[in-house]
Amino acid sequence: MKIGPKYKIARRLGASIFDKTATPKFAASSAKKSKTTRPKAKSQYGTQLNEKQKARFMYGINERQFGNYVSKALAMKNRKTPDTLYEMLETRIDNVLYRAGFASTRQFGRQIVSHGHIVVNGTKVTIPSFKVSMGDVVSIREASSKKKCFANLDAVLKEMSFPKWITVDAAKREIKVVDLPVLMPSENMFDVNAIIQYYQR
Repeated sequence: MKIGPKYKIARRLGASIFDKTATPKFAASSAKKSKTTRPKAKSQYGTQLNEKQKARFMYGINERQFGNYVSKALAMKNRKTPDTLYEMLETRIDNVLYRAGFASTRQFGRQIVSHGHIVVNGTKVTIPSFKVSMGDVVSIREASSKKKCFANLDAVLKEMSFPKWITVDAAKREIKVVDLPVLMPSENMFDVNAIIQYYQR
């Protein structure tokens, strides 16, 4: 998905949703602008739309695909819809690679998957939206292990901290999904409940 000017989008949404905007410089710039510009009060619809856009741009998903995720989450009656939607987004293979440090951004995660560098349980995966499940093992395809895009991986993994639902074996360059991601509203950058309300209006 083509995203556009990331600084402009992040300022408009009021959140550092991209890696390049998660910097002290961006935070200082946004704070300075907020002092000189009077913020417009958002309607309930505007707030819900804003939260949806935060999530969509953060994961790099187009409108149609994001709507499909919400529809599937709403259709699952045996679980809370916000929890299901969050799990669907987090368990995308491009996001898993990002969370594990194998990709510096989700966009780069999509790229290395599309180029055939990643295998799940020994089988090559080329679809960035591929959903991993508990027990899955994600690794770099043997033929791709010496590619330039993975040259600094060992050093990166030494500095990484990982979500509790995955473990990373740096020596084997493997990611194992040991649990399912749990929605923690206080730690999340967007309001999943507001997103559900947006689609239910």
